[in-house]
Amino acid sequence: MTELLERAIAQLKIRPVDQQNAIATMILEELEEEAKWDQSFARSPDLLAKLASEAMAEYHTGKTQELDPENL
Repeated sequence: MTELLERAIAQLKIRPVDQQNAIATMILEELEEEAKWDQSFARSPDLLAKLASEAMAEYHTGKTQELDPENL
C-alpha cells in the first residue's frame, strides 16, 4: 500500500461511519467501472485500433476541426 493511500485511510478512520461508507461506496463503484472499461477494451482491441486509424486518417485529410468547448 502506498503512503498516500495509507494517509487517506487514516483520515477515513476518524470520520463518522456514514461518511466512511459513502466514500467506500464511491471507491468501490469507481473500481467496478474501471474493471468494466478494461473488459470492454480487452474484448475489442481490433475495433478500437480500426476506429483510431479512421480518426487519424480523417485528421490527416483535414476532415476534422478543433474542439471548442464554448460551442458544444
